[in-house]
Amino acid sequence: MKKALKIILWSVLAIAVLLVGAAMLFSYKVTHGFPVSYETDVPAISFPEGKTKVLLFSKSTGFRHGESIEAGKKAFADMAAKNNWFLYDTEDGGVFNAEQLAKFDVVVFNNCTGRLLNDEQQNALAAYVKNGGNWIGIHGAGDNSHQWPWYEQNLIGANFSHHPIEAHLQEATVTLNDAPDTLVENALPQTWQHTDEWYVFFDNPRKSGSHVIYNIDGTKINPNGNIMFVKDKNFGMGKDHPVAWYRNVEKGHAYYTSIGHDATAWAQAPFLNLLQNEVECSAKKN
Repeated sequence: MKKALKIILWSVLAIAVLLVGAAMLFSYKVTHGFPVSYETDVPAISFPEGKTKVLLFSKSTGFRHGESIEAGKKAFADMAAKNNWFLYDTEDGGVFNAEQLAKFDVVVFNNCTGRLLNDEQQNALAAYVKNGGNWIGIHGAGDNSHQWPWYEQNLIGANFSHHPIEAHLQEATVTLNDAPDTLVENALPQTWQHTDEWYVFFDNPRKSGSHVIYNIDGTKINPNGNIMFVKDKNFGMGKDHPVAWYRNVEKGHAYYTSIGHDATAWAQAPFLNLLQNEVECSAKKN
């Protein structure tokens, strides 16, 4: 009996060690990246005249928000049909070349996570934005998995820390701010209720010159991101917790929202109107 009990206890301990090791490996890979392949073939694209041209990029090599990505693809297809946009929907990085990027009014990162582009493609995207291009990032596009400091400093403008774990998804009141570009705020409600995975950043993006469009009251959510051996993620951003903002990047512009963890966001009219406004702003600036 004692021998059987020892075997059971050692088996339980071994399973626990394996689970902890697997969780730590997964956490490391989310931050530092999974094995990546880069697509380098330049696609054949026929660009129509007289339409706003949108590149919707949904590749992920880190955590994949599959449900939200698919909902986002459908939502952008619907917006494109409604507004007569040309939408190029892809998960292939070959389109990130100087010649083709220059023809798009805006590039959208639809929950893109992990290392996505090779060095040449990253340089092409950076040059596109700095020379007057526009970029929109949604939710996972703002986590710390991209292994590209320029991207984090310039397109996001804030360093991601964590998201809540104890209360993974939480309802909050999303409140509109006054932004210099009123077109961004066109037809947006002053407040709306939404449940999401509220990303916590080390610094408020206002500090890096970003213009906040929407924020929540960070004192009314539980921001605790501690899990297993992680014990230093029990802080939030305080009362002013931005969840959507935009910033100038030399001659170009970057828009980011941490909203959009799952498909429920894409059923929210304010969220869809926000993204539509950002695309329209991008077309106006070009």
